[in-house]
Amino acid sequence: MARTRAAYEYTEAEDKSMRLGFLLIAAGLLSLLGLGCCWLRPALQERGGGGSANCTVLAVRQLGERFACTFSCGAACRGTARYPCLQVLVRTSRSSAPALLHEDERQLRTTPKCSYIPPCARDDQENSENVTYKQKYWKEKVGSQPFTCYFNQHLRPDDVMLKRTHDETVLLHCFLWPVVTFLVGVLIVVLTICAKSLAVRAEAIKKKKH
Repeated sequence: MARTRAAYEYTEAEDKSMRLGFLLIAAGLLSLLGLGCCWLRPALQERGGGGSANCTVLAVRQLGERFACTFSCGAACRGTARYPCLQVLVRTSRSSAPALLHEDERQLRTTPKCSYIPPCARDDQENSENVTYKQKYWKEKVGSQPFTCYFNQHLRPDDVMLKRTHDETVLLHCFLWPVVTFLVGVLIVVLTICAKSLAVRAEAIKKKKH
């Protein structure tokens, strides 16, 4: 029994390999748990109440109201500027009522009254020019051409989004890499145990022959 126990004692290299395997297993499980609770579950909930539709622009307008944004001009330099509120009203294939278009879910939560948030510049005039350019884009380049938009009943059913924040690719990577890490850890542990077992058996067979 003492000889068998001694034969199954792992070398320093095998011990490091086992520790690495268990570390990867723990990292994979913790990553999957953390992403599932903090990011993946809310993302799936958002997608669960949504769908896609065909949208057509009805009207593009600027409101008199202006919103504040924060710009950065260096490591310790920050300030506040303002930009006009642009609204893009569309008609969807799922409803005849006008709907307000937004860039994505984040923009909908940040400024639910507006359809576009320009990159915040220090000069208010530059922000206004960026919004005007976007207004011309929707009026002249898009016009009456239909395009794909997305809606979500959990957020605001009367609003639509131009793109989704959480698409299938992001959700796949969110789930895939923790699972790959977990499986690599399991593979390292299993291979180390199998290699040790084969080495012990080979040593036992060698002693029997002698």
